[in-house]
Formats: sequence, structure tokens, C-alpha cells
Amino acid sequence: MAQSYDVIVIGSGPGGYIAAIRASQLGLKVAVVEREHLAGICSNWGCIPTKALLRSADVMHTATHAKDYGLTLEGTIKPDVKAIVDRSRGIAHRMNNGVGFLFKKNKVDIIWGEAKLSKPGEIVVSKTTKKPVEPIGPIPKNTLGEGTYTAKHIIIATGARPRALPGIEPDGKLIWTYFEAMKPEEMPKSLLVMGSGAIGIEFASFYRTMGVEVTVVEIMSQVMPVEDADISALAKKQFERQGMKILLEAKVAKVVKGANSVTATIELKDGKTQEITADRMISAVGVQANIEGIGLEALGVKTDRGFIVIDGYGKTNVPGLYAIGDVAGPPLLAHKAEHEAVICVEKIAGLPNVHPMDKLKIPGCTYCNPQVASVGLTEAKAKAEGRDIRVGRFPFVANGKAIALGEDQGLVKTIFDKKTGELIGAHMVGAEVTELIQGFVVAMNLETTEEELMHTIFPHPTISETMKESVLDAYGRALNA
Repeated sequence: MAQSYDVIVIGSGPGGYIAAIRASQLGLKVAVVEREHLAGICSNWGCIPTKALLRSADVMHTATHAKDYGLTLEGTIKPDVKAIVDRSRGIAHRMNNGVGFLFKKNKVDIIWGEAKLSKPGEIVVSKTTKKPVEPIGPIPKNTLGEGTYTAKHIIIATGARPRALPGIEPDGKLIWTYFEAMKPEEMPKSLLVMGSGAIGIEFASFYRTMGVEVTVVEIMSQVMPVEDADISALAKKQFERQGMKILLEAKVAKVVKGANSVTATIELKDGKTQEITADRMISAVGVQANIEGIGLEALGVKTDRGFIVIDGYGKTNVPGLYAIGDVAGPPLLAHKAEHEAVICVEKIAGLPNVHPMDKLKIPGCTYCNPQVASVGLTEAKAKAEGRDIRVGRFPFVANGKAIALGEDQGLVKTIFDKKTGELIGAHMVGAEVTELIQGFVVAMNLETTEEELMHTIFPHPTISETMKESVLDAYGRALNA
């Protein structure tokens, strides 16, 4: 007889494990199916371990610029690749173990294997055929295995994987995905990065700081295409000042592999071509959802452009079946998956006043150097929607704390609805903006107006003062510029 639950979650990434924990908190009997490693891509191969790499790059950057702060460091400063990678992988192991502890603490059952929807309210779990790129940790004790399981509610949280372009498929040796880019055996002398979204530009920033010759090829007209044009332009200027080469409105048309290098033919916007030879290449052209082989077709689950279609509460078109996180479409962000998980589970549990996801209030962060962060509409999108807007800008070069830190290259840009004073967009580039952006996110969620922001006291000296000055600038009242 099939074991029965109130909720079964397929996948234990940021969306999956949060859904399971919240469901358990609400008194539901819960199980999670995992085929590879607890905590998903984010904790094992994405958000967290990449930040460990970038932290090493930050320290490297500071150390190599010690003289700018009146300090003298003797000897040559160079990266220890193995130590950097080992630190990053150790953090991934720690996160993996942490999720296992949380499942035990919250009495969430773990079913180890591959799940397939057999009929509404039922899954069949078979032995996993997925071989991890690297064993992150042992399979937790007391896990369940192969068999049939039923649940009133099934949540799909299977995430996504790197997208591959035909003819330029990653091979793990010369053409990398983020898996291989995170654990190089040695630093390449040169690197070609295809794609300048968050993944591509973070790795480009890491490797460039480590002394690698980096070229970025982007098919769109700006780096980090989803960001506001002003922010993107300033970031590009800083990347190039660091020695990074950036080709915009260009695409990798062909790649020829050598014994220990790749030669790419780049089609430029003027119709000409250019050949670039590099030791390694990173393919960072996006991701695709893991929707294959889980039984969606048999149940008639609606998909669109490779993602599962859901409403604002995670519901699919099949009663009792839900989807959250990357598998349910963009933005493909861990914190979006986590919030979706809470909304979905609280709706399942029948809690009152559960609000659907508002994607305009989801912040985006890129942890390159300089950092980039944003929320809401860009200036171009606001104008395209016909909004009558006020735009404020304030540069870090006019901020005392930024100057004292030696981080005076940055910008805060705010966008307001001219009629209502509503903050509809905020965009930032510079030191620690991934931490600062949450101030604007809170303001937007509270429907804060420009007047309330102007009357908010910001501590001095802080980089956060640039946020208030940007608001003041939108209304012609900036005090320090």
C-alpha cells in the first residue's frame, strides 16, 4: 500500500526545502523527493559557493591595491586555486548538511530517488540515474526509497540546468558550464565568456580579478541586458577599466577545439567576424527548466516555452499539482523560489490573506565587481508603458563614505510615478549595493511615497545616503551634488 502524505515536494532546492519546512510548520505531513543532493543548485553549485569564490576575489583585489590604503605588503600575491576551490566546496557541504538538519528538525521525510507523476495525487519513485558532478555529501540516514507515494498536494520544484547551444555544447574540459567554472584545477591564462547575464558576468569578474585575460561576448546591446541602461553602462566602464574585454551585439558563431584551447569565431554587429583563442570558454547563455521525465505530459500539465504554467499561488491546471521556482519560469532567482514556496504552501493550508507573487517587487542582484542590484521597472520599461515619471540619480563619487572606502565608482537611480509619487523602480551599481537594495524593496512593498523617503533619516556617513540623495534628485532637491 502506498505511503500517504499531505504534501510531497519534488526537489530540495531553495523552493523545495522551504516549501517542505513551511508545510511542516503548519502541521502537514510532508515528504521531499531528491535524486542528487539536498539544497539544490543554489547551495551546492550556485548562489552560495559562487559568493565564496567572489569573496576570495574581493580579498585578492584589496590585497593587490593595498598601497591605495597606505599599506605595504611584501612578496607576490597570487591565488592558491586549490585552497580557493576547497573553501568554496566546503561551504557547499556545510549548506547541504544544514538542509538535512532542518528536515530532521521539522520531521520532513526524505525520499531518495527520481519521482514521476503516475496519476493525480500519486508519484512513483525509482532509483536515481543522475550522477552528481561531485558527491556533495552522504545520503542522509533513514531516507525512504523506491516505491509509490500519494499526497493530496504535490509540489514540483525540480529547478533548472545550464542551457546548451547547438554546436557549442559544453564538454566539461574546454567548454565549461558553471559546474566546471566553480572548481578549476588550475587558473587558465585566458577565458572567453559567452553571455553577460548574472552567471556569466560573475565568473568573468572572478577570473579577471584572479589575473586571467577575460573576453565577454554578449548578443544584446548592453552587458547584463535586464538591467537599467545607465547602470549597465557604468558597470561596463568599470569592467573595461579592470582589463576585461567586452564585445556587444556579437555572437559566438562557431567553436573549434584544440588540444588545450578553443578558437571561437565571433560575428560582430557590423557583419565582420573575429577569431578569439582562449584556454577555456564558459557557456553562460541561460538555463532550461527540468520538466522532462516527470510525467507532465500524461497528466496534461500545461507548459509554455519550457516552463510549467502556474497562477499567482503556484497552482497548475491540474488540481492538487503545483510548481515553484525555476521550473515555473522567470525570474530565475532563489529568493523568488523561496517566496513562491511560502505562498503556495500557505494557500494549500488555507491561511487567510495569502497574497500572490508580485514579480515587480522581486530584487535582482549580481555579485560582480562592482556589484549591481535592482528592483521594479527600468527607465526604458517605464517609458514603454507610457508612465509619466521622475528620475533621480546620485553618484558614489559625491558620497563621503564611498570615497573613504576607496569605492567611489557607483550610481543609485530611482524612478517615481510623477502623478502619485510611487517608487516604481530602483537601480544601483557599486560597492555593497546587493545589501542596500533591500531598503528600496521594503519601501516599495510598503507603497512608500517620495515624501516619506525624503523625511527618512539615513545614518552618516554611509553609502546608503546615496539612496536618499537619489530620491531628492528626482525632485530637484539633491543636497550633495
